[in-house]
Amino acid sequence: MTGTLVLAGTPIGDITDAPPRLAAELTGADVIAAEDTRRLRRLTQALGVQPRGRVVSYFEGNEAARTPELVEALLGGSRVLLVTDAGMPSVSDPGYRLVAAAVEKDIKVTAVPGPSAVLTALALSGLPVDRFCFEGFLPRKGGERLSRLREVAEERRTLVYFEAPHRLDDTLAAMSEVFGTDRRAAVCRELTKTYEEVRRGPLGELAEWAAEGVRGEITVVVEGAPEKDGGEIGAEELVRRVRVREEAGERRKEAIAAVAAEAGLPKREVFDAVVAAKNAEKPGVETPVTP
Repeated sequence: MTGTLVLAGTPIGDITDAPPRLAAELTGADVIAAEDTRRLRRLTQALGVQPRGRVVSYFEGNEAARTPELVEALLGGSRVLLVTDAGMPSVSDPGYRLVAAAVEKDIKVTAVPGPSAVLTALALSGLPVDRFCFEGFLPRKGGERLSRLREVAEERRTLVYFEAPHRLDDTLAAMSEVFGTDRRAAVCRELTKTYEEVRRGPLGELAEWAAEGVRGEITVVVEGAPEKDGGEIGAEELVRRVRVREEAGERRKEAIAAVAAEAGLPKREVFDAVVAAKNAEKPGVETPVTP
């Protein structure tokens, strides 16, 4: 009989988040493929377990070469456990090649669910969670980064990204350029760790904050593109929407920002419509006509 490939989620910060099954799998596996064997050693020590199986490294640099070896072990009946530095294997981490190769050979693949930076950040962001897409890491080069962002500029679903702290300011600036400075977002830093922080706000404000320097592991969650109406929204309709929000208790500044986001328009355009309507209501005030 063939063996079983087990993908095991590991803590993203707090070691007590480790699922109980993880300790059992670490003890019982015939082979443990770890992204970093030193981190694996610290993990097993923290959990108080002693692996009895063979430990091998399995990271981006040797993933292609080591996959056939692990498949052979699986075909020979071994139980192979795959763990990465944090979170679930295959999610922006090594694992996809091995899973695909195992599936091709009709080898059973199962998982020990564990912590996920993607889902944790999404839940904490305060943004819509009913539909989302994970974009992983953006390209390092500025031009390629902008190009990738433009591909999803009209995406309605909430977007989730991983980013390195030293590139966060450039990434948020690029997002502001492509998505607009008013698009809502959340920067989640050091999730489940001592200095956990979730910074929420418009992309423009977050870009200014990040320019001062940010440390730690980063997950960025960005609101999806606003729904566009079938046709162009006239000035009267923009003013009506602002007034509805004001009557509901919103301040004019927030009402204008919300209507602009809904309509996919610059805040200035909505502001000008509101001012023009206000001037038109005053006796003797002539509303300027746009040429």
